[in-house]
Amino acid sequence: MSTHAPTHEDAFEAHHGHSHGHEAGHGTFKSYVTGFVLSVILTAIPFWLVMAEVIDSPVLTAVIIMALGAIQIVVHMIFFLHMNTRSEGGWTMMALIFTIVLVAIALSGSLWVMHHLNANMMPMSPEMMKNMP
Repeated sequence: MSTHAPTHEDAFEAHHGHSHGHEAGHGTFKSYVTGFVLSVILTAIPFWLVMAEVIDSPVLTAVIIMALGAIQIVVHMIFFLHMNTRSEGGWTMMALIFTIVLVAIALSGSLWVMHHLNANMMPMSPEMMKNMP
């Protein structure tokens, strides 16, 4: 039996030890830098597509931007949230599926609302706009 009284260092070591009770690995500096570089690239490409008007079709540009946004979500989940199919008994896969469903609902709902707002807006002629307050 030990007569050693628990100290602050013992509590710190117990809390911050290598065994956290789950298998998820923490990222390395290299993985964080890789995730950051990919995020910057995936943000710069849509900005460039819009500002330089690279593609003539606005619909195609919007589809490409949404696809790059979805890829960026996956990059964040892998490199910053450390989600994979092996960690935490598959719960991260459930979180990924839930995230995909929520993103699909948010994107499709936003596009539906914007389309219907655009279709139902009252057209205004230049003469009507001159009389606006």
